[in-house]
Formats: sequence, structure tokens, C-alpha cells
Amino acid sequence: MNKTPQSGIRIDKWLWAARFFKTRSLAKQAIEGGKVQYNGDRCKVSKEVQVGAQLTIRVGFDTKVVDIIALSDQRRGAPEAALLYAETAESIAAREQNAADRKALGSAFAHPERPNKKQRRQIHRFQRITDET
Repeated sequence: MNKTPQSGIRIDKWLWAARFFKTRSLAKQAIEGGKVQYNGDRCKVSKEVQVGAQLTIRVGFDTKVVDIIALSDQRRGAPEAALLYAETAESIAAREQNAADRKALGSAFAHPERPNKKQRRQIHRFQRITDET
């Protein structure tokens, strides 16, 4: 990264450059929705991040706690973006535990959607049994 800003940059721009969100508008929506916390507090989109600050970012089912190591306002490849932050050990352990819990629950944790092929067969089999009686 040849261009490193000395002063802080906007949090939505940093989240986009660090590849937590695909677009700055998605980062903005997450910040406004309270899914991003800066040093434990809610923040505004225009908040300037500093090196050494801690961010808590909720994306989907996962919550990541990261420390800001470097600043960049340019979106680069994933290996370079990973150099901008370091995820805490507690955050990694918690995410792995949550993933294992979701996997253990299996289909009980799945979102209510249209039934898949196996579930449709079970429904039809049940309907045939109830119609016969």
C-alpha cells in the first residue's frame, strides 16, 4: 500500500477498503443500523478511525472484534486488506464456537423457506397416510 493516510479516514471508507462490506453504501447501512461499534460505542458514518481502535462488526450470524493496525482508503486485494486489521483471539474462538453450534443444530437452525425435495416427499407421504385413514 503505497498511499497511507496520516490522519483518520471515515469508518465507512475503511470498512469498505478492509473488505468487510462490498460497497460503501452497505457499510453505511450497517453503521446506521448499529451493527458496527467503534471502541464499544455506536458511531456515525463520518467517524474518523485511528490506528489502535477496536471495532465490533456484526455481519450475518457472526460478530468480529478487530483492532485497526493500518489505515487505507483504497480497496485492494484480500491479502492486502487483511493487513489493515487483526481479529482478537476471543473473537475467533467465539465465531468458531457459534459456527459449530449452528452446524450441530443442522436443519433445525435453517431459515423457514420453501421445503426442499426431501421435505416435500415427507409432506406427500404424510398426506397420503392421513388421506387413507
